[in-house]
Amino acid sequence: MGSADKKGLFIVIEGIDGTGKSTQAKRLAESLREQGETVLLDREPSDGPFGKILRESMTAGRLSPDEELELFHKDRKQHVEDVIQPALARGEHVILDRYYFSTMAYQGARGFDVAELRATNEAFAPAPDLLFILDLPVDKALDRIGARGDTANEFEQRDALQFCRDVFLSVKDEPYAEVIDSTPSLDAIHEQMKTIALQKIKA
Repeated sequence: MGSADKKGLFIVIEGIDGTGKSTQAKRLAESLREQGETVLLDREPSDGPFGKILRESMTAGRLSPDEELELFHKDRKQHVEDVIQPALARGEHVILDRYYFSTMAYQGARGFDVAELRATNEAFAPAPDLLFILDLPVDKALDRIGARGDTANEFEQRDALQFCRDVFLSVKDEPYAEVIDSTPSLDAIHEQMKTIALQKIKA
């Protein structure tokens, strides 16, 4: 419903490439809207000025690790303050495709300390109410990346993907985390996520 007197639910979808995050984020947003809920579907890097630089760097050439990390933090701070928190305050549910857990995983793979990355982000970025970790064995993820015609970039090589998968699973015991097996059909995964999200909204 999304009313001003009730804060929206903050839902984050994470996982290594090939797990279907973006597809499931869109489907979940559509299903919640069909239930009469007001939903903001968004992603990180955001579409703000810092996020645009990060997105351009993915195709134009990687920034140095330090520059990249600084931009991720600037982008997230602006995103939280200007988009995420205002939407939640209006009673809208926010579904976010990637968040600071991706920074922990992917910047961790570039050599930064994962615990330090988490502490830095949690100092300004609110924890989600619900974190879906879409989990897939690395071999299957690489098969899917290849099947969609993409060539694996440096983050999608086996060792880096395994590192990132381990980082995502390291938060699986948090009270807000739900690990979703991404090997079944898209429909089966969606139904599972929709059921969990609606239970949380109605709780």
